[in-house]
Amino acid sequence: MTERSGPFWDAMSGRTPLPRAAATLGMEFIDADVENGTIELAFTGTEDFANPTGNVLGAFLAAMVYDTMGPALLATLDPDQFQSTMELKVSFLRPVRPGRILGKGRVVHRVGDIAYLEASLADAGGALIATAGATARVIPLEGAQSAV
Repeated sequence: MTERSGPFWDAMSGRTPLPRAAATLGMEFIDADVENGTIELAFTGTEDFANPTGNVLGAFLAAMVYDTMGPALLATLDPDQFQSTMELKVSFLRPVRPGRILGKGRVVHRVGDIAYLEASLADAGGALIATAGATARVIPLEGAQSAV
């Protein structure tokens, strides 16, 4: 397989730094299947992400599941393409303590420049903690970089 490039692959291969948001979430690339539009990532939920009861705040879980779905699509795109999320719905299934959080995402369906994405998060023991769905649009990378 030829080496892929573009913002996603450049960051995952270490050719460029991880985006700051992904680094804050402790994102770690595990695997991607470009042909099937699937991805596996891991995140580190730190004590800094905890609410007063000691569980990871839902907003951080939403960011993690969001940063799983987008890369599922990004991994399939050409180097001059990016994605813009049009809508996102997250369901929180159970609380999770700080630690390793595993994300699995997939491109469910894509027609032209519109894609429907799904992702889930699980704790280190494999218990499902959140699911999400999103609609995204494939856009030129140049347009993503100039957006305000």
